[in-house]
Amino acid sequence: MSPRLAVFVVFVFNGAVFGSWAARVPALAAQVGAEEGTLGLALLGASTGLALTAPFAARLCAAFGARRVVLVSGVASAAVLPLLALTSTPVHLGLALFLLGASIAALDVSMNIAAVGVLRELDRPLMPQFHAGFSFGGLIGSVGAAFAAAAGWGPTRHFLVASAVGLVVLALVARRVPGDAGERGRDTAVARPTVLRRPVLWLLAGIAFCSAIAEGASADWSALFLVRERGMGDAAAAAAYAVFSITMACARLAGEPVQRRWGPYRLLVGGAVVASIGLAGAVLVPVAASGYVGFALAGLGLAFAFPVVMDLAGDAGRRADGTGGERELGLVTTVAYTGFLAGPPIVGGLAHLSSLTVSLGFVAVVCALMAPAVLLAARSRRRELAATRPESAPALP
Repeated sequence: MSPRLAVFVVFVFNGAVFGSWAARVPALAAQVGAEEGTLGLALLGASTGLALTAPFAARLCAAFGARRVVLVSGVASAAVLPLLALTSTPVHLGLALFLLGASIAALDVSMNIAAVGVLRELDRPLMPQFHAGFSFGGLIGSVGAAFAAAAGWGPTRHFLVASAVGLVVLALVARRVPGDAGERGRDTAVARPTVLRRPVLWLLAGIAFCSAIAEGASADWSALFLVRERGMGDAAAAAAYAVFSITMACARLAGEPVQRRWGPYRLLVGGAVVASIGLAGAVLVPVAASGYVGFALAGLGLAFAFPVVMDLAGDAGRRADGTGGERELGLVTTVAYTGFLAGPPIVGGLAHLSSLTVSLGFVAVVCALMAPAVLLAARSRRRELAATRPESAPALP
């Protein structure tokens, strides 16, 4: 197994863990007796775990290598998943989601850093394809959840099976994930501006922040929206996230030639527009089938946001020896995860005060805000390149 395939499988695993529990949100909400507002606060546990863990995960990867962090966090994610089925109150659900969010965050940061190493080794823009693995994983997890719901499986049985399968998969790829060495013994004394003082990184982080809110809303609320606002059953509603994941995965599989042709910044702007139109259509057209179409367009539009931003952040942190980027990726993912942190209470609070239709309409506006942020990020990066290589700074696509 090549390192490229091993990293792809890790992305699939992470998406499957996420999709497995996200598609069972209606069942978990019923299990703990949570309405929209209370459920939003419980989901805040996962977002808090994500946001608090990401910066520490980046430091651990820089110190010890991405492989070790991938394996430890992957095992933790699979082990924590069944705990969700044991919760009986919104508080217990929030605590279990905090642990799951923390382990997923460490896995997410470390697998992206491992992916950057593969990109540099092969010199190809493969990040969208790696993130297609996450989307396929989300598809696998959500389809499995739909079948489990249709077969009458409760969350306990479903999550135990998913956890066991995930641990087997991790064991198969453990030795082939790249990134077995950190910065120890590496010359890192070259002066570089701190990541906190680079506007381009904050702009990239802002794009990822908006994308995280939209992705999180599609994952956490799509099934519940179709159940409560469109009158669907749990099994049919769970398929909405599957549709979202399918379109996102297919778009990401075509990511390399598309990114070469259009460039990263054009992809990000176009995706923001498509995602905004898709979510707006899902909530404005009062037909059940429109929800599938809208979430499909949202998946298409958001397909390139996170992987392309990760690619650009890693490139912004690359050293002359081909290493680096861990802390840049850590900053961007940390800010992005605050989108997961802020999204559930905002969407849940708006739904509680009005309806899920209004709250998901707000998410459509958030997607539209990504477009101007992309244009500013391109300008900021162009200025950085001009300052370091004024005689040969290229025009960004």
